[in-house]
Amino acid sequence: MTIRILLADDHQVVRHGLRTALQREPGIEVLAEAENGRAAVSMVRNLQPDVVLMDIHMPDLNGTEACRQIMTEHPKVKVIALSMYSQKRYVLGMLEAGAAGFLLKNCSFDELVRAVRAVVSGKSYLSADIAGTVIDMAINPIKRLEEKTAAILTPREREVLQLIAEGHSGKAIADQLALSGRTVEHHRSQIIKKLNLKSIPQLTKFAIIEGLTGLDD
Repeated sequence: MTIRILLADDHQVVRHGLRTALQREPGIEVLAEAENGRAAVSMVRNLQPDVVLMDIHMPDLNGTEACRQIMTEHPKVKVIALSMYSQKRYVLGMLEAGAAGFLLKNCSFDELVRAVRAVVSGKSYLSADIAGTVIDMAINPIKRLEEKTAAILTPREREVLQLIAEGHSGKAIADQLALSGRTVEHHRSQIIKKLNLKSIPQLTKFAIIEGLTGLDD
C-alpha cells in the first residue's frame, strides 16, 4: 500500500526538502504541499491523504487548530507534528488536538519515515525528548492544567485571536472565516473579556506565549 502524505509548513525550502527525500522512499507518495494550516485543512478535504506532516507555527491558522479541524472532519487521517519546539504547551496542544505523533525538526530522516509507517499501522510515535515531556505531564496533572490557559477560549476564538495577533483587520478576518463583521467583533470582545487583556500588543503577546502564533520557526 502506498502511503499518501500531505506536507504542511510555511517554509518552502522545508517542504521542498521533505518532498524530495520522501519521494525517494519506497511506498510513499507526497500528494501536495500546504503553506498554512487553513490550506492544509482544505487539501485534506479534497485529497484525503493518509498522513499530514504538520508544522505548528504557521500563519492564518496554526498547526494545532488545523489538526483539530482535520481530526474532527477526518478522524482516520494521521497527523504528525513536526516542529522545532518541544515545550509542553505545544506537545499537549497537538496531542489533545488528535495528533498521532510528534517529532522535532532535528530528527533524522530515518526516524521520520519510522514515524510515518508507525502511525499508518495504528500506533503513536513520539521522539525520545517528547516522550519525556508527555510522561512529565501525566505525573503532574495540576501543572498540566495550569499550562492550559488558552483552553478558556473556544476553537473559533483561538482562530480569531491568531488572526488579530498577525495584524489582520476585522474585515479581513470576517472575509477569511466567512463571518459577519458583527460576529468577528463579538468574538474579539469575548476574547478580551475572558483574557482580561486590553490592547492588541497584549493579545499578540498572549498568542505568542500560548503558541497560537509565533516568530518564524
